[in-house]
Amino acid sequence: MRKVFDHMSYLPDMEQIDSPVMDEVLSAVRTYDYNQYTAQDVRAALSQRVIDPAAFAVLLSPAAQPFLEEMAARATQETRARFGNTICMFTPLYIANYCENECVYCGFNCKNRIHRGKLTLEEIEREMQAIANTGLKEILLLTGESRGMSPVDYIGEAVKIARRYFSTIGIEIYPLNSDEYRYLQQCGADFVSVYQETYNPDKYETQHLSGPKRSFPYRFNAQERALMGGMRGVGFGALLGLDDFRKDALATGLHAYYIQRRYPHAEISFSCPRLRPIINDATVNPHDVHETQLLQVLLAYRLFMPCAGITISTRERAGFRDHIIGMAATKISAGVKVGVGGHEEEAKGDEQFEISDPRSVDEVRNMIRGRGLQPVFTDYVYV
Repeated sequence: MRKVFDHMSYLPDMEQIDSPVMDEVLSAVRTYDYNQYTAQDVRAALSQRVIDPAAFAVLLSPAAQPFLEEMAARATQETRARFGNTICMFTPLYIANYCENECVYCGFNCKNRIHRGKLTLEEIEREMQAIANTGLKEILLLTGESRGMSPVDYIGEAVKIARRYFSTIGIEIYPLNSDEYRYLQQCGADFVSVYQETYNPDKYETQHLSGPKRSFPYRFNAQERALMGGMRGVGFGALLGLDDFRKDALATGLHAYYIQRRYPHAEISFSCPRLRPIINDATVNPHDVHETQLLQVLLAYRLFMPCAGITISTRERAGFRDHIIGMAATKISAGVKVGVGGHEEEAKGDEQFEISDPRSVDEVRNMIRGRGLQPVFTDYVYV
């Protein structure tokens, strides 16, 4: 039975940690008035050698939009200084799409009538063999958010299989307790990505009607629990267009910033997904977040946290992805299937959302080379 409870509370089996980060982030967002800034404020922010949180807030404001060319030039310099001309490549693998949550914007919504599926361990291995045959050495494993249908030990076995084929393994699943993250890290997982969706607690409540995901603080603290569990890296993101994208972008950046200060060893990364149409609801779109606004967010992230990785999703069209790599983005997906499986055999379950860039691994690799950049299949070696 789906659990309905206060969205700022925890269920009994959810680990609660002593961390000030959520309060710090929410406090900053509550007082953020992005319409107060002027062109003079933007120039002052860009004059800083190191962009601080106050300057980051300025760079996300409407006043900064006329300065995108200047921001892009500096972002390109920052990216090149820290990442060279390399662009990492990876692909996601959905191993299940069962979900216990009622999220109104998501194709996996437990009330959405879609074809559900789950790969067996044998099917997971065949999918991974097919992906590895493209040359890729990094994979992101995804499930719907269902502990019942995708238990932690099932995900752990999938990670163990992945370790035979890939040098870097990420997971994008339901939030876990720190001991569960430690188990998956011991199985071979390297990093964890969690999208807060929106950092506005009131909006969050209206978008997550039932299920464990309804707990705003448990989801918020997932990255910190993952690092407590020994994960090498954590990824942050808001689903832009779900609420006020400027406030959500500010919150995402500050969340990552405060976590980096508490865990200096952690590898930090961002994703900037926008809403995309889903099965049974083609009206799901980021109505007020156009490519210009998305570009501004990506550039602001790069200037604020120049050492952070930035992933550009197949939610975006090919032309936009081609131009953002090397400027701000350092990682790009290719050969993407967002149904369950589909790399080796016919997909066993419906997709989470519609993608915009269906290009193969070879096509994306050739595009990267054509832009004078170096495609990288692995950037981490175990010794």
